[in-house]
Amino acid sequence: MTGEPSREAKRITVIGIGDDGAAGLPAAYIERIRGSEVLIGGERQLTFFEEHPAEKIVLKSGLGELVEKLRAEERPAVVLASGDPLFYGIGGYLAGKLPGRVEVLPQVSSVQLAFARMGESWQDALITSVHGRSMKGLAQRIDGCAKVALLTDEKNTPGAIARYLLNFGMTEYRVFVGENLGGPQERTGWHELETLAETPDDAFSPLNVVVLRRRADAEAPPAWPLGIDDGEFAQRKPDKGLITKKEVRILSIANLGLKRDSVVWDIGTCTGSVAIEAARIARDGAVYAVEKNEGDLENFRQNARKFRTDITAVHAKAPEGLDGFPGPDAVFIGGSGGELRELLALCCARLKPGGRIVLNAATIENLAAASKAFGEEGFETDITLAQLSRSKPILDMTRFEALNPIWIITAKRGKGDAGPDGEPAASTGRKERKKNDE
Repeated sequence: MTGEPSREAKRITVIGIGDDGAAGLPAAYIERIRGSEVLIGGERQLTFFEEHPAEKIVLKSGLGELVEKLRAEERPAVVLASGDPLFYGIGGYLAGKLPGRVEVLPQVSSVQLAFARMGESWQDALITSVHGRSMKGLAQRIDGCAKVALLTDEKNTPGAIARYLLNFGMTEYRVFVGENLGGPQERTGWHELETLAETPDDAFSPLNVVVLRRRADAEAPPAWPLGIDDGEFAQRKPDKGLITKKEVRILSIANLGLKRDSVVWDIGTCTGSVAIEAARIARDGAVYAVEKNEGDLENFRQNARKFRTDITAVHAKAPEGLDGFPGPDAVFIGGSGGELRELLALCCARLKPGGRIVLNAATIENLAAASKAFGEEGFETDITLAQLSRSKPILDMTRFEALNPIWIITAKRGKGDAGPDGEPAASTGRKERKKNDE
């Protein structure tokens, strides 16, 4: 008979443990720990069982090595983890690497304890983590949420989170901080953002959870739709209008085929209108922008704060500045500084399989150059000519005023043009140019 191994056959047990140590564990959990011959955990967890005779392994890093050791281990082994091991913990990782051999015995998570101390429900909260990772992109992930729970670390402290939120004008939140939850040193309290922002980073225990809750008297932030009006963006003065117009922007973003976790490049971002709208769609992804004009870049920064989008932007003339960006799922090119062929070659080479490049061309010369370049790179293109007009009042009547015609070129990698492991292969055009150069 085949199927899942019996409980007895599962030699690896992952047990969640709280800040109160063994005192907070059920008898069945204690019995499993007593029966183990290998005890694995962080230094703090292992101190709760100093008298245990099992071989002890301090868990610091190198989870791959741990998996290999557990795969060969025949003795009963217990891995101690904080709270619920399946909630941003090691439990899911081990269960995935050692299918059928891992049993998880959870403890109450720190987030559950935080909401219990608040006396509030948490099924309607957004739960995310800045533990061991950058806060970059947090603004667009949480914008509009009434409740947010954040797992923190020694760098992303309650004070650092407060300063970050204030930078994006997220003043609608009050902050609950729970420290050492469930342990003898537990401390909880509510804080105002402005006060918390001035609090030293070491004022709180490293073991803390932050919960953001929108104040009852605070208005919900604007729910900006796709296609934000052009006038909402800070633009260059007196030369206003250097912006991808709303109608063209909507068509271009639709052709980018963005997903919630897409990595996006916006080249020649100017006011940032495309980058900002992309970031509000790809909330769990990342957006990278490059702009050669410092004045436009300052407008971009102002707009990014207004629309609560945390975007990486560099001051450079593309293709300079792109080497530091991760490979994109989508690239938007709204402007180039005359190096179009070199720029498209780089974007085509870096684009992930299945990705798209959308280029807006205002002249037939750029249209022809882009079409030729994409063909040489082995990309298929679709081209839309957007000839748009907007209504304008004239006395008590209405007339229409034409916008500049724009060619929207959407390029996709041709079928079969991918290298080993799904990485893009050098196209025929690039190979041919290299051969000619030699």
